[in-house]
Amino acid sequence: MSLIAVGTVAFDAIETPFGKTDKIVGGAATYITLAASYFVKQSHLISVIGSDFPEEVLRELSRRGINQDGLEIKEGEKSFFWSGKYHYDLNSRDTLVTELNVLETFEPKVPEAAKDSEYVMLGNLAPQVQMSVIEQLPKRPKLVALDTMNFWMDIAMDDLAKVIAKIDLLTINDEEARQLTREHSLVKAAQKILKMGPRYLIIKKGEHGALLFDDEQVFFAPALPLEDVVDPTGAGDTFAGGMMGYLAHTDDCSFENLKRAVIIGSAMASFTCEAFGTERLMDLTTEAIDHRIQKFVDLVDFDITLVE
Repeated sequence: MSLIAVGTVAFDAIETPFGKTDKIVGGAATYITLAASYFVKQSHLISVIGSDFPEEVLRELSRRGINQDGLEIKEGEKSFFWSGKYHYDLNSRDTLVTELNVLETFEPKVPEAAKDSEYVMLGNLAPQVQMSVIEQLPKRPKLVALDTMNFWMDIAMDDLAKVIAKIDLLTINDEEARQLTREHSLVKAAQKILKMGPRYLIIKKGEHGALLFDDEQVFFAPALPLEDVVDPTGAGDTFAGGMMGYLAHTDDCSFENLKRAVIIGSAMASFTCEAFGTERLMDLTTEAIDHRIQKFVDLVDFDITLVE
């Protein structure tokens, strides 16, 4: 099964307490498609870049089965750029620079070859842009997932509510879930969000793991304790890419399989945190991924005898 990934392909400049970079490749759709490429043979990248984006990176994405017919290149213009500085806990950061550049006038176009894709990951973009992708699909995919953030809740809540009503899976963090619903309890927040339209909800809690909800069940996936965390940028998008890649590979949207997909996504996200940018996602092996997934299995595996 093929996968559509919509989002930014961009440049980042990152500073953490453990190092800093100059301009490096980043962007939500870059992380999503790279992570998914370890599970699906083909994905469709829908984004926009300027003529400043390195051709060697595009060739590498193509080599990994990432179709770029939906990637618009605007000659003579600059790609989206973000710069940020992380605090010591790596859970909070300050945005230093945001340059929309080509993203300011981005109108995604779904290529014909992608329109029959059964799995769609809408990365964090304006809700109107996300909705335009859904409206270009001639039939409803098996699963449409969407990521968003508090910025869109602040300035485009009506549009965001409309697109949430059209999707199957929403991924947001705990702060965003509380803002979206005005509920402190994440269980109550989840109940409200599921009534907005999605079948499933994932609430990400950073280094404290993630919660998966449907109308009746809750599943908790821990985050893997890492000895060295270098840069968390893109971890959430890598999580989404690993998860969606696994779902497309298995072609199973049941809650039980979503539980497995969340673990897969968490495993892939843990790799991203170990180096700056997309560096770790470029050199993974099947053996390394299997070993990391087994660590998650070991982390939560235990026997217990219940008191009678």
